[in-house]
Amino acid sequence: MTYDLTSPCGECPFLNKMSHGFSMRRLREFASGSFHCHMTGEWDDNKACATPDSKACAGALIFLEKRGKSNQMMRISERLGLYDRTKLNMKAGVR
Repeated sequence: MTYDLTSPCGECPFLNKMSHGFSMRRLREFASGSFHCHMTGEWDDNKACATPDSKACAGALIFLEKRGKSNQMMRISERLGLYDRTKLNMKAGVR
């Protein structure tokens, strides 16, 4: 998974406008591990599945960074120069 996305897609579950979709508890569960953008994976039986070409969900990254709770893969990727949190659109409407 790569960390190329800087803004959430229009259907991102982490957006304020999607607040009817998932509870904060469920969003924290999603964001606790590696969460790929559903637009960059493949769909199988109505479920988004990660592929080797999937990208990390920008909404999840912003959600975690706003709370100062980056996950282990974010921290490792940042140390390796694969993730730059300063490029995230922190003004995006993420909960």
